[in-house]
This record gives sequence, structure tokens and C-alpha cells, in this order.
Amino acid sequence: MRGAMTAQVINLRSRETQPSLAPMLALTAAGMNSVNSVILDRMQSEIPLIPALAGHLISGGGKRMRPMLTVAAAELCGYQGNRHHKLAAAVEFIHTATLLHDDVVDGSDLRRGKAAANIVFGNPATVLVGDFLFTRAFELMVEDGSLRVLKILSKASSIIAEGEVDQLTAQRKIETSEEHYLQIIGSKTAALFAAATRIAAVVAEKSEAEEQALDAYGRNLGIAFQLVDDAIDYDSEAAESGKDKGDDFREGKMTLPVILAYARGSEEERKFWQEAIAGFRTEDEDLAHAVELINRHKCVEATRERARHFAQRAIDSIVGFPSGEARNAMAEAVEFAVARRY
Repeated sequence: MRGAMTAQVINLRSRETQPSLAPMLALTAAGMNSVNSVILDRMQSEIPLIPALAGHLISGGGKRMRPMLTVAAAELCGYQGNRHHKLAAAVEFIHTATLLHDDVVDGSDLRRGKAAANIVFGNPATVLVGDFLFTRAFELMVEDGSLRVLKILSKASSIIAEGEVDQLTAQRKIETSEEHYLQIIGSKTAALFAAATRIAAVVAEKSEAEEQALDAYGRNLGIAFQLVDDAIDYDSEAAESGKDKGDDFREGKMTLPVILAYARGSEEERKFWQEAIAGFRTEDEDLAHAVELINRHKCVEATRERARHFAQRAIDSIVGFPSGEARNAMAEAVEFAVARRY
């Protein structure tokens, strides 16, 4: 890749104002209009329950970060066609399907600040509509006609499923290590970010090195994004984050703040964590104590610091691409992801 060997570094910047998604939104506005048209068209069905349930989540106010990354990466690659619009829609359908399935597995009450689909429509319908959206995603991939694109997105779908199962088996296991947890989120979250950006290089007929660079951008951004989500669960109110505060705690999920608090805690604190993660300490006062311990050992700050590490790796991965609006917007999107509080 031209410029791949460079001493240039784009640092996470100290700003007078908070980083914003505005440059990314401006960069991708036209493309995302086309992507949204595809999403709206392909979520339709003669079975009324399908568009009703799918629309409950798809129209629920998410930023559509993953398809936006496909559009932005295409801009970065100088791609002039429109193949990536359908593929970005496929990425969003894969993501939405996983969210629907996750809410059933987790028994979630809220998603993006409103009742989760499983609460409104029931678990069976939610699972089946998630399956429908997966099939729509694969229809869009096949229509594109590229076996390479199909391989990248189908492999990502497989990895995501493995990551979800891995997280399920790690649930309520206090011995889960930081290394294992990073492996889990590398699969369940980062794999789709990586695929979303990489496929743009494929449709733009860029080199393998450029494909790998965009894969690294997406993968590291995805890890950073999930780590910030983990921090937020112990650092914000439900009204801000659109989810129940302490969901991860009550579900016995070993996220990084808990892993760090357990590792840094006293014998008495470790006993609390053992009981909490096993499901014996799930009341509001237990959550308050968990937050106090996490704050005592600065575990939210440590989690955010690790997120910044992966964010810097994401930004570094695109230094070989031409400077300009697209690269700047993608770099600031990373900064936004790690600075957010909800």
C-alpha cells in the first residue's frame, strides 16, 4: 500500500470541545440515504409482524455506526460506485439480528431507551425475525456477486456467533481473565466492525495491504467501542445510556471493570464479587457496592484507558491512506467513540 511505511502518527487529540460524529455524518450523508432506502425496502414482508418487529429496533435511534463505516471507508478508498450501499445494509441487518437475539438471551427490558423487541413482541417472534434479517443480509451479499465479500461477511457472522456463545459460557465465571474477555469482544463486537470497513476496500479493488489496514481500523475501533460500553454500564444512568444501569452486573457478565476490580480487590472484596457474579448479590444496594468498589480501584478509568489504546491503534492503521476529509472524519469518529459517556 502506498505510504504504508511511514513515521506519521495521528494522535488522539486533546480538544477544547468534545470530538463529534458530525464530520462522519457529513461525509456519509448521501451514501447513508441510499443505504437507508435499501434497509427500508428489504425489511419488508407480506407477514406484517416482520416489518413491525424489525422496524421497532431499526427505527429505534441507533447511530448505524457499522454501515456508516462501510460508506466512510469507501470514500477513503475513492470508490465511485454504489455496490457498497447494499453491502452496508447487509452489515446493518447482521448487527440488528444479533441485537434481537442478544435481547432474548439476556432477557433485556430496554434497547436504545425503549422497550426491547422481546418485551413487546415476545421471545419466539424476536428470534425468528432476527433469523429473517440474517437471511436478508445474505441475499444482499449474494446479489453483490463477489465471493470475496461473501467470504468476509459470512466469516464475520460465524465469528460473532462464536463470540456470543463464548460470552455465554463465561457468564458467572469469576475466573474469566482480561485476555479471555478481549478475545470475546474481539469476536462478538469487533469482527463486524472489521468486516464493515474491509469490504469497502474489496469493492474499490484496493490492495491486500489496504484491505488489512481497514480491517485493523475496524477491529481496533470495535474493541475500543465495546470497552467504553463496559465502562458506561458502571458509569451512567439508564436515562442517558438507553439501557438499565447495572444490566451487566445482574446478568453476571464478566466485563473488564469487574475483572479489574476483582484482580485489584482485597480478600473481602473478592468474596463479594464471587457472590455477586454467581447471582447471589443482585439487589440495588449490591449494585451500589459494586460501583463503589469499581470506583475505589479506578476500574472505569482503567477500562477507558485500554479503550484509548485500541483507539490509537485504529487511527494509526489508516495513516497510509491520503489525508483529507475522509481520513479526518474516520479518525475523529474513533475519538468520539472513546470519549462518549452514553
